[in-house]
Amino acid sequence: MPDLTLVLLSAGSASRFVKDFPVKKQWIYIDDIPLWLFVAKRFQKFYDFKKIIIVSSKEEINYMKNFSDDFEYVEGGDERQESLKKSLEKVQTPYVLVSDVARACVNQEMIDEIISHHDRAECVVPVLDVSDTVIYEKDTIDRDKVKLVQTPQLSKTKVLKKALNQKVLFTDDSSAIKSLGRDVFYTKGNTFAKKITYLADLKELVCLKPPKEQFFVGTGYDVHKFVTNKDMFLCGVKIDSEFGFLAHSDGDVAIHALIDSLLGAIGAGDIGELFPDTEKKYEGIDSKVLLTRVVEFIKSVGYEIVNCDITIQAEVPKLSPYKFKMRKVLADILGIEPIRVNVKATTTEKLGFVGRKEGVAVTATSTVKIFKWK
Repeated sequence: MPDLTLVLLSAGSASRFVKDFPVKKQWIYIDDIPLWLFVAKRFQKFYDFKKIIIVSSKEEINYMKNFSDDFEYVEGGDERQESLKKSLEKVQTPYVLVSDVARACVNQEMIDEIISHHDRAECVVPVLDVSDTVIYEKDTIDRDKVKLVQTPQLSKTKVLKKALNQKVLFTDDSSAIKSLGRDVFYTKGNTFAKKITYLADLKELVCLKPPKEQFFVGTGYDVHKFVTNKDMFLCGVKIDSEFGFLAHSDGDVAIHALIDSLLGAIGAGDIGELFPDTEKKYEGIDSKVLLTRVVEFIKSVGYEIVNCDITIQAEVPKLSPYKFKMRKVLADILGIEPIRVNVKATTTEKLGFVGRKEGVAVTATSTVKIFKWK
């Protein structure tokens, strides 16, 4: 059997899928793991690949790495072709099998069929016959001459690299290789390998288990020192105070702790990894903007926010008049009801730096759950 590398493409924006759904399709949960990982583990059982490469978006690649070190991760591009070209730089085997994560129910029979023909042409492609009448523009055409092309597709690595270096965008590997005048072998496809494009497609894929009812909790803690000549913001609300906070951003220490608790709940590191204070673009930024981006990310990778609980430790200023507004501002960003956002304020009985009125400390706890698509 051929030395073979597997490339799984998972860098797309899933633009058609997210029109009906808040979660990107590669991040819907199957049982207790996201779809991209489910597919990768499924392929692992089918063949002894020399390497499995997962192609991810720039925004998600570091998060993906937290799930498994069994695979190599490559940052994709704006187009499928660009993503594939980047992954091929890591391929050293003479053959490469390329599939889309959206084809989640590819089975052993299909993989065996494709690989068995590896020496028949420069590219082996699974196809399906068309049973319905086909109209092209206004004319009925012979449906026996029409095929539906699927992935995975197996190619000779050197030939595929050369084909993709042309200044033409191709929708699949076989089209690129065929444009060079090289041979393509068409083999029997499989209806189980239906591609997930829309939410309704999930109902037709029997290999996909519904997500488990799981909840995850994260904690966050942050501290900022007082500084003069700067406005104070806490929980997204401007506070009447003679001090602000020393920070690279607007210094909203409560939102920073909240962000860390949310990232902790999904295992995505901390605020400094996403928004490093070494980058000028975050200088003075409104922390509500940062929180909004984190919430969007959390939802896109398959979670719902359940609730949060925030404790602000401060001798000054007095925060009681602001607490309801704080809850409302945060609830609007988190997409939950204000009752699910609890904000507490306390002193430290004049102990420590907080007691000496040098700054404010905040702790936050957040709960998220896996989004139930079924």
